[in-house]
Amino acid sequence: MRAVRYHRHGGPDVLQLDEVAVPEPGPGQVLIQAEAIGANAIDTVLRRGGTPWDRPLPGTLTGEVVGRITALGPQTPPGVAVGQRVAALAEDAFAEYAVVDAAFLAPIPDQADAAEATMMGMTGPLAYRLLESAHLPAGGAVVIHSAAGTIGHLAVQLAHSYDPKTVIGTASSPARLDFIRSLGAEAVDLTDPDWPAKVRELAPDGVDAVLDAVGGKVFEQGLGLIRPVGTMVTYGAITTELPAVPPGALFGFKTVTGVAIMGWRNARPEAAHADITEVIRRWQSGDLRPVVHATHPLAEVARIHETLDARTNLGRLVATP
Repeated sequence: MRAVRYHRHGGPDVLQLDEVAVPEPGPGQVLIQAEAIGANAIDTVLRRGGTPWDRPLPGTLTGEVVGRITALGPQTPPGVAVGQRVAALAEDAFAEYAVVDAAFLAPIPDQADAAEATMMGMTGPLAYRLLESAHLPAGGAVVIHSAAGTIGHLAVQLAHSYDPKTVIGTASSPARLDFIRSLGAEAVDLTDPDWPAKVRELAPDGVDAVLDAVGGKVFEQGLGLIRPVGTMVTYGAITTELPAVPPGALFGFKTVTGVAIMGWRNARPEAAHADITEVIRRWQSGDLRPVVHATHPLAEVARIHETLDARTNLGRLVATP
């Protein structure tokens, strides 16, 4: 089968299609024939290299795969069967076939759009869990960084269900800021050195929560915007600058919570399954509207990474085999 690999670190041009063997599902795994594959921004960081999370070469790309199950590994959960259409997170996703964990498959209706459905396996449930972890009160205020991206644009929509007074999304271009406004949120330009002051204009008493996957100085500034008994939610560091939390910054009854989807699944598997069910329900009812920025053939994966590097995508970028 064809699968994307990179044999050295660098720009999008290092991505290539290799011919590799179709993988065999191991214990608790299934094999999916891919219809659509959703890209993750973190893979651009790993592709460039020089990060705390570098992996051995040749590198693969993670992503969320939608397709039908073609083979079962041993010890798969009851009810999982060949032919089912599902979405799931895969470590080696950008390929014609992908092996995934059978324990957290998202069931996808036959008539559902495959590109949108890529956001049901991990991205949508993660956005939902971020907000649940933020304990956002009714009438409160929340800042969502990277609010025009794959996770962010879903989090903005989901945030409205908590009946907040103010939803603020940050981004770094006029098009992305307009997109955030179209989702019913206030928009703040993160490239403005005084962006925290802009947030304070919108929420003079501070904010109840910040969802941050940027890290570094942006994390520190966000923590300073949290009001007493508020929550700073960190779920990554796209800058590769891991957040540092000085204890004194928490003395105003502030909380910092780290969220990782795999950690949540390991700690609370039943709740993690419920998150998938809830996000799919909202999608199918029309309350959640996943946005697909563009779809490219698998052979043009470099175009996907060029867009991710430029940070111009509105919603998700998708590949099709």
